[in-house]
Amino acid sequence: MRVFLTGATGFIGSHIIPELLGRGHRVLGLTRSDAGARQLEAAGVDVHRGDLDAPATLVSGVQASDAVIHCAFDHNFERFVENTRKDERNIAAMGEALAGTQKPILITSGVGIGTPLHGGPATEDVLNPRHANPRIATELAGAALIARRIDVRTIRLPQVHDTTKAGLITPLIAEARRAGAVAYLGEGQSRWSAAHVSDVARLYVLALEKGEPGARYHASVEEGVAARAIAEAIGKGAGLPVRSVAAEEVEHYFGWMTPFAGLDMTASNAWTCARLGWEPSGPDLLTDLAKMDHAAITAG
Repeated sequence: MRVFLTGATGFIGSHIIPELLGRGHRVLGLTRSDAGARQLEAAGVDVHRGDLDAPATLVSGVQASDAVIHCAFDHNFERFVENTRKDERNIAAMGEALAGTQKPILITSGVGIGTPLHGGPATEDVLNPRHANPRIATELAGAALIARRIDVRTIRLPQVHDTTKAGLITPLIAEARRAGAVAYLGEGQSRWSAAHVSDVARLYVLALEKGEPGARYHASVEEGVAARAIAEAIGKGAGLPVRSVAAEEVEHYFGWMTPFAGLDMTASNAWTCARLGWEPSGPDLLTDLAKMDHAAITAG
């Protein structure tokens, strides 16, 4: 099938492309720049010019394809709430173009949205419409389309990593460099789920080929990696001291990431693996952090 891929030049999207091509699919990749177009052409992908700020340009890509994988997101966290609303608008616009068809759309959210009210690892069957994370807008937009019998499947991401990037840990490294030390709150027992980008890319394709309308899939491989272990890996790689801090000190070390300092973001993948036959095989988070060139890491 011909798959319209948003975020095609991004970290995850660029790994999805070879997975799709290797399975015999054709790819129509979204880009707004000449450099992006050259990157896609070199990867053997058809180019679709468009912009997340212009939903109509996404709609034309949907109309020219048999399925949609939407993994683009504006990661300017200074405008996080506004960007989640942008994602909501884009999902609604693409969904409108899918109405009355059997074409599936895969949208992208975060595993935290599946955290049970009583705590514990996030699970695929949980969706709390009043979740405090602004990214809930993405899943509510998907739910609205599902109510209209549009084939929406949701991929929830953990900290997606390789040796160049690692989800929220990448900006955390930049904040630690600014503060002069890597910190963890208290005993550092909060945990974040994680997955290698190659495993995540493979999951998108499995969800496209074998997924079910309305289903949510967790791209987590490690259920949770302790904050202290993450901090120690960063400290060793970046040559920075590592210290435990009290709540009143957190803002100095975490900056805009303060709300995440003590947040538990664990996630189960048992249902996802059973349903899709997903067998992750990539390196774990701490292995990639040990091999990362920390000097090259920037907040962006």
